[in-house]
This record gives sequence, structure tokens and C-alpha cells, in this order.
Amino acid sequence: MSARPLIAVPARFSAGASALRHAAEVAARALVEAVWRGGGEPFIMHPAAPAHVAERLERCDGVLLPGGGDLHPRHYGAADEHEALYDVDGEQDAFDLAVAGHALAAGLPTLAICRGLQVVNVVTGGTLLQHMEPDHRHVTHRVAVTSGSLLARTINAREPDVSCYHHQGIDTAGTGLVVTARAADGTIEAMESPDAAGWFLGVQWHPEDTAADDPSQQALFTALVRASSGAEARSAEAGVA
Repeated sequence: MSARPLIAVPARFSAGASALRHAAEVAARALVEAVWRGGGEPFIMHPAAPAHVAERLERCDGVLLPGGGDLHPRHYGAADEHEALYDVDGEQDAFDLAVAGHALAAGLPTLAICRGLQVVNVVTGGTLLQHMEPDHRHVTHRVAVTSGSLLARTINAREPDVSCYHHQGIDTAGTGLVVTARAADGTIEAMESPDAAGWFLGVQWHPEDTAADDPSQQALFTALVRASSGAEARSAEAGVA
């Protein structure tokens, strides 16, 4: 069995988990299983030492920035804090922002999901809506995907049904990011970066929720692993679509 590309997944802090006696660091099982099904080796990273993420990511082939709690508004210049903010954690913010910034600058293949996309948007100079009314929690809805985009080519679908759980969203887009999917209410649902140093896709929904049964959602994880293995670059050099 050949070595699987190592996909870094920043852990999320949790007050506890079944069978553990202490606070925990976790990753959603559906998320890591989707990476594994796609041929990757999930590597759950301890969210610490943001100043040293470059060295810590040297051994990794790709990055998956997962969902989680809210990013503190100060990171995108907001003066106020909405009362609906939850699970804000300064240590988590510092680590995720550092990972996103390094991954984009270094050209590490990156898939950003929900909070992960919001972190990428902020690290590239964009802003967030602190609270949406109505929010998109416990919602499955259809999104319109831009024809010809990396997202469209990856999932091979123009109007997929997606699983959402978020109360925040993208407000202004970060530098270099292009919107490639929207919900019917105009909410930005996906972004990519045509001029990025490496492969990048970000989605506001949670593809891991349905990836086990929906090939279009599993395709996002498989594409990340493929890009992390260098297969995308080899295909491009050979002129393969």
C-alpha cells in the first residue's frame, strides 16, 4: 500500500468527549472518514504555537480547515460583538489564521469548510457577517455553482443540495478570492482563488455531512487528496483535463 498524502486538520477544543476524563481536542469523525475515503491520511494538529506553523506543516501534503466556533470580530476590524457569537477562542483563532496564511502563501493544497472558509476570507483581508437572519443552521438547500469554476469541475454539479450549519457568512470577499456558489437568498456558499499558488477551494456548507452517500460531496475531499499527492499538477503538465 503506497503512502497516503498527509492532510493536516486543525483540532477543535472541546469541553469533553465520551470516555475521556478531561477537556478534549477533537475532529469530526465524518470529516476524517471523508479524507480517508479520498485516499488521504488525516493528521489532527494540536492548535498551539502559531508562530511555528511553517515548520510544523513541512511534513504535510495538504490542509483541511474545518468548521467550528466563531472567529473573534477584531480579526476583521469590527468594533462591536454580536450577542449571537459563540465558542470564540483566541488560541484557536491564532492557530487557524496562521495555518490558513501559511497554506495559501506556500501553495499547500487547501480545502476550507464553513469556519475554515471564513478564516481564509479574513486572512486575505475580507470581512464576515456576524449573524444572519434567518441563519442556515440545520438546513439543507440548493446552491447555484458558477459554470466552469474549479468547484463545478470538482463536484460535476451545477445545483447540488448541500448540508448547512452556520449563522455567520462572508460579507466582503478577501483579496484574490472569487465567489463561485450562492444560495437562493444570496448567501456566499463557495469561493476559490484562480491565481493562488496552489489548489484551493472553500465551501460554506458541510460536505462531510453527506459525503458518505453523495459522490459530489465526497469529490471535494478526493480532489484535495489528489492535489496533495501532486496528481493535479502532473495532469496539468500532461495536458489532461
